[in-house]
Amino acid sequence: MGRDLDDVDRSILYLLQQDARNKTAQEIGDTAGVSASTVRNRIDQLEEDGIIKGYHPEIDYEAANLPLQVTFVISASPTKLKQYSADIRAIQGVIDVREMLTGRRNIHVDVVGTSTSDITRITDAIHDIGVEIESSEMMRRRHVQPFNHFFLQGAEEMDAHAEAGAEEES
Repeated sequence: MGRDLDDVDRSILYLLQQDARNKTAQEIGDTAGVSASTVRNRIDQLEEDGIIKGYHPEIDYEAANLPLQVTFVISASPTKLKQYSADIRAIQGVIDVREMLTGRRNIHVDVVGTSTSDITRITDAIHDIGVEIESSEMMRRRHVQPFNHFFLQGAEEMDAHAEAGAEEES
């Protein structure tokens, strides 16, 4: 089971979700109301506790010449879910596999490709594993945002800056 997070931990997580690459410990500390060394120690502890599992780039697959993004919804035997998930992740073009807790449609797979032949190859490979694709949906756009309940300290100030920036862009 996880551990309870205090306001400082939640603030750090929120700010890292916004832009982990370009936020310094000092900037995070200034916003969260703690020192940079406290931020570094807290991040180390959050990583050690498995709360922060990594720092991953957000890739624009279309800009990387992989314009087709498809989500497959799959039905698999719950007793073989772990093995099916591993087998699916081994297929070239699979970028994300989510195992669902309940229900018949218990694996969601995101794939990318340059052409319909890429998507067909992935589809055939998934069928060869022995699972059934219930549906497929082509992604138009994905929007990711930080979990806003992590940030408590200085939230009003952050919201005011975001609103001002949005007005300037209009």
